[in-house]
Amino acid sequence: MIDGFLKVAAVTPKIKVGDVASNVSEIIKRVIEASENGAKVIVCPELCITGYTCGDLFLQPLLLKAAWDGLTEIAESTKSIDALIFVGLPVERDGALFNMAAALFHGEVLGMNPKENIPTYAEYYEGRHFAAGNEADRIIYECENMPGLKVAAEICEDLWVANPPSTCLALSGANVIVNLSASNETVAKDEYRKMLVAATSGRLISAYIYASAGEGESTQDVVFSGHNLIAENGAVRSESNRFGTETIYADVDILRLNTERRRMSTFKTVPDADKIRTVKFAFNEVAETKLESNFSPTPFVPGNELLRTKRCEDILNIQAGGLKKRYEHTGCKKAVVGISGGLDSTLALLVTARCFDSLGLDKKGIYAITMPCFGTTDRTYTNACKMALALGVTLEEVDIKEAVNIHFRDIKHDPSNHNVTYENSQARERTQILMDIANRENGMVIGTGDMSELALGWATYNGDHMSMYGVNAGVPKTLVRHLVRYVADTCENEELRVTLLDVLDTPVSPELLPPVEGEISQKTEDLVGPYELHDFYLYYILRCGFSPKKVYRIAKLTFADKYDNETILKWLKNFYRRFFAQHFKRSCLPDGPKVGSVAVSPRGDL
Repeated sequence: MIDGFLKVAAVTPKIKVGDVASNVSEIIKRVIEASENGAKVIVCPELCITGYTCGDLFLQPLLLKAAWDGLTEIAESTKSIDALIFVGLPVERDGALFNMAAALFHGEVLGMNPKENIPTYAEYYEGRHFAAGNEADRIIYECENMPGLKVAAEICEDLWVANPPSTCLALSGANVIVNLSASNETVAKDEYRKMLVAATSGRLISAYIYASAGEGESTQDVVFSGHNLIAENGAVRSESNRFGTETIYADVDILRLNTERRRMSTFKTVPDADKIRTVKFAFNEVAETKLESNFSPTPFVPGNELLRTKRCEDILNIQAGGLKKRYEHTGCKKAVVGISGGLDSTLALLVTARCFDSLGLDKKGIYAITMPCFGTTDRTYTNACKMALALGVTLEEVDIKEAVNIHFRDIKHDPSNHNVTYENSQARERTQILMDIANRENGMVIGTGDMSELALGWATYNGDHMSMYGVNAGVPKTLVRHLVRYVADTCENEELRVTLLDVLDTPVSPELLPPVEGEISQKTEDLVGPYELHDFYLYYILRCGFSPKKVYRIAKLTFADKYDNETILKWLKNFYRRFFAQHFKRSCLPDGPKVGSVAVSPRGDL
């Protein structure tokens, strides 16, 4: 539970309809098992103590007394368990029968809230037996020694209505919503159920634990599949196989949910929040949750191949679409792109070509400028030229060695001193050339720098840092690679495809230092660290608001097979140092399209 992580479980016990003793025994066994696996919030299905499909047996006093006695037995048998446990049962109150969600903790019944929406349509006839609860019955269970954890319950149909109780509960502070359900299975219902749970967790910026009835329920007219789901802020974290009695687990992040709610200025508390009853509880121990969740080592890149393909096409369209609007608005018909044979300038050229195609402009109006200097290798120079020719753009070469040497003479810099002055002089000379060619052609300079470089400040101020529109400003380095790969995999031009594949195989480098035996001597990742680590840090720091300690913890877990702890910590410290020290470069960034949930523009996210 340290760092906000909380392990939760959705349990489907195998029940026998009307056999309370058997059901209680099974529930106790499964709850203990979930607790032993580290779960701190454990949710069982709707009416699981009796079974959901009891029909008119619910009207029998004997069954209702047995259910209450069963609840007492479960509470007594789980009093040593340090977890908040939810079970469903029928309870008589004020002469009416209610479908209740009971919360148990350390052997006590902390509270019970009834189902508010009683279905009496299609195969449902709950109105024959149960009365509906109302807003006055709502409860939030607040943890005293895990600040920010607030849990609330709704029951089955409550989720499916137009204005579910969970909306009010979430707006009143609840960030973990549990649902005790008995949702029967029909063709394709599982798809809608999954979408609904995920969407609800996203809309409420909450965790949502959905535990559904399974084997053992009556199959007179309906069949139950035990389809359990755990979602968090719009994403399904765990899902059971259907037609079984599976327990599923997930590590949800309470701190991240609360951070996201603070960030969303439209997430506002409701005026009548004080009418909801609050019940407090405290765990015996707030320990470090053993994390079982997988944190993607490339959070900006979808793991699913089909989704990745769609995402790449979407991003290229966003980049090209932003640039297209700029051209339509200005009436400009020329573009100037500095090409080095590296990944970023390759992507910028591909996006510019796509933009010109969509505008119906002649791609000869794209001036691809290669500017060889002291660090340029034959490989990158050749790839830059081949790519320009394959795309049908205008290739122009400007060798800047003489100009830079004259500049060194003017500023009294020793060319043998390969310091930052040596490097930045080349970058600024290149930018000057691009800007002046743009003036000559009445065109725009298209920026090539990506978001990872901007986050680290790995750009020459008023050099490659500057352009008239930065098409890659919203794309992190790990994603740049996938976008270029996507174009290589889908293009019909064989020469372009081969060139792109070689660009992908070339080490990332600004090529500002002389090569060694014809090979690139200056490799960016040797200097600033692996981009896969920096993009990982970038996502969890900016998008999720994680602390340095928390980022380090999940990075160790994620990259355990690739980097040792010392390496991870070294580059994490370097990320923070560079991120804050180089912020002045982001304060005056050119315009560029936002393509994902993280951006560093001073006019938007940062």
